[in-house]
Amino acid sequence: MDLSFTPEEESFRDEVRAFFRDKLPARLSTLVREGKRLRKSDMEEWHGILNDRGWLANHWPEEWGGPGWSVIQRFIFDNESALAHAPRVVPFGVNMLGAVLIKYGSEEQKKQWLPRILDGSDWWCQGYSEPGAGSDLAGLKTTAVRKGDVYVVNGQKTWTTLGQHADMIFCLVRTDATAKKQEGISFLLIDMKSPGIEVRPITLIDGEQEVNEVFFTDVEVPVANLVGEENLGWTYAKYLLTYERTNIAGVGFSIASFERLKEVAQTQKKGGRALADDPLFAARMARVEIDLANMQTTNLRVLAAVAGGGAPGAESSMLKIKGTEIRQEITSLTRRAYGSYAAPYIPEALEAGWNGEDVGPEDAAMAAPSYFNNRKLSIFGGSNEIQKNIISKAILGL
Repeated sequence: MDLSFTPEEESFRDEVRAFFRDKLPARLSTLVREGKRLRKSDMEEWHGILNDRGWLANHWPEEWGGPGWSVIQRFIFDNESALAHAPRVVPFGVNMLGAVLIKYGSEEQKKQWLPRILDGSDWWCQGYSEPGAGSDLAGLKTTAVRKGDVYVVNGQKTWTTLGQHADMIFCLVRTDATAKKQEGISFLLIDMKSPGIEVRPITLIDGEQEVNEVFFTDVEVPVANLVGEENLGWTYAKYLLTYERTNIAGVGFSIASFERLKEVAQTQKKGGRALADDPLFAARMARVEIDLANMQTTNLRVLAAVAGGGAPGAESSMLKIKGTEIRQEITSLTRRAYGSYAAPYIPEALEAGWNGEDVGPEDAAMAAPSYFNNRKLSIFGGSNEIQKNIISKAILGL
């Protein structure tokens, strides 16, 4: 694979850089660079800016509002976005549900939901994991019983990221209790304002409410909100998960984080010399840099598979495993680089507008929270152990 860009692709990269320079608010890029928390309004603001430019759903076909970019153009945009410290697009509507609707949704569903994803009318969240059914997703117990023109949903979802903001949730539900686990699941679109839905926050170690529990008690959902066919939801779920796993890998964000790590290693001292000159630390950084370069190649292969009309398969699992390990190693090295400055944890320092006294370098406050928060990367989206099983079955036939 030739990884060098053509003159046309270099020109596109210049265009993307100019866009970030002119349209990305400095306030937002500063929050991202310093590891500060983004409010819902911040994420919606960036969503709107990208949509106005026509670059929000850059993997969608043009007929549904995509820009018609090539694989390389999407790769360039994602990398430049991370290097510019742009907020990450909330993936649930644009990257996950959008892909499923475009491939499996009815024309009516596409016309109803895709424009609302683009213009921000609906904020989506994902209803997959349940207590006792996380990595074993097919073991879910939330039921949907059809009664006339509606499904009546009962059950519980957990680890629902940003569900406190959501207008809608796409859910896996069991519609046939007698079938094999994977064969009795359906894919439903549910209005979060429906009677019988309760959202309870789960407070994480850094004090933030990023995830939630969602309870369903006799929630009525129109049959028209069933995506595809009843009991074929597992097929749609697997298709969506390949996009989620590729997104979790976060190649562009790893590149940006590694560039920041190199800056920190040059400024922090150990024994009177820059940490970057310490043989052991430099060796760990070199290993990350090699792995990151290899992962870029794998990312391009996955994107090429999608561009060719397929869905990423075992490659997305490979990308998820290595991508999350790299992101975790970068945050670990960053925390080590800051040393004692990363130890004091001041939750308020992660909020926009905080003007208290910094402990050490300005962005050292995010080193420990980022490290601990990223421990979850190798678990959600299908744990890395599960991904290894997927790879062995898909490639080795085991």
